[in-house]
Amino acid sequence: MPTHYSGPTHYCVANIPGAVPLTSSQAVNNATLPFGLALANTGFASVLENPHLRAGLNVYRGRLANKAVAESLGLPFSPIEQAAA
Repeated sequence: MPTHYSGPTHYCVANIPGAVPLTSSQAVNNATLPFGLALANTGFASVLENPHLRAGLNVYRGRLANKAVAESLGLPFSPIEQAAA
């Protein structure tokens, strides 16, 4: 055992979902199904109403609607409210 403590040891196991494919597939389905249903039921209006769908929108009508993406590319950002109006 070391004589001094140097902080936590981090360990990463790659592809844990691959070890439990059925459970991980069910988890992804449970997490994403409500968004797919919202899009199917109300169309693009669900993007305007749901902050999670809105956060996932990168481009709308040829304009960058995601500020972080626009900044990372050095391109202009167009808030979705402007483009959808």
